[in-house]
Amino acid sequence: MTSEEIARLASKLAEARRQRVCCDPISADVDLTIDDAYAVQQAGLVLRLERGERLVGWKLGYTSLAMREQMGIDEPNFGPLTDAMLMASGDDVASWLIQPRVEPEIGLRFARPLAGEVTPDEVMAAVGEAFAALEVVDSIYKDFRFTLEDNTADGSSAAQVVIGPVLAGVDRLADVRVALRHNDEQVGSATGSAASGHPAVGVTWLVSQLARRGQQLNPGDIVITGGLTKAIVLGPGDSVEAVFDDETRVSLHRRAAPAELRP
Repeated sequence: MTSEEIARLASKLAEARRQRVCCDPISADVDLTIDDAYAVQQAGLVLRLERGERLVGWKLGYTSLAMREQMGIDEPNFGPLTDAMLMASGDDVASWLIQPRVEPEIGLRFARPLAGEVTPDEVMAAVGEAFAALEVVDSIYKDFRFTLEDNTADGSSAAQVVIGPVLAGVDRLADVRVALRHNDEQVGSATGSAASGHPAVGVTWLVSQLARRGQQLNPGDIVITGGLTKAIVLGPGDSVEAVFDDETRVSLHRRAAPAELRP
């Protein structure tokens, strides 16, 4: 795929998101390889940076069996996170979202750099803190129907991330329990081990993938390590809360549609 084709596809996805309209998967018209997909993703990130956003870290996608089964995906991917995507617990999601879904995750903030081939123990030794998180995914493709390559080109559907409280016990992240509540009803539960056995495992893969592209994790970067349960549709007026180990809570809301926009 030429640099011109990559730039065209990145602009197509960015414009569709700006217009809040879904588009057909790229793979419907283009023979898209995974390397092409990451090139389109990178071109889309450049467009964000040119608008004044700042890269703050990365998201891992499809590290849990629940998410792979839900989306028909059989391997992980990753996408960039910028400062414009970050939210505080209790915030309302952005009004520009198209078809948002929410999933609970364990986030990691790094105190030391990581590059090349690393082990899970080396990942954890570089972690400054772990935190409760909710990821808002929002695919540009109608009804979340896409291939892994389409999803990768679209930044692994990353839209927003709620940065919640710090989690105690960084040395036991695989055992951290999470319950997901949608409008006060529990709709899912899991432990940190749902993310590839341990949240650090996906990070080892991410670091190696970044190294292939001449990048690394830097001090201060965050990584959200993958959805632990199935993603929940976030409709107008909905609230979602994740409770970690029965005590650490992180939440978000979506405003109800104005009366003039309701059916």
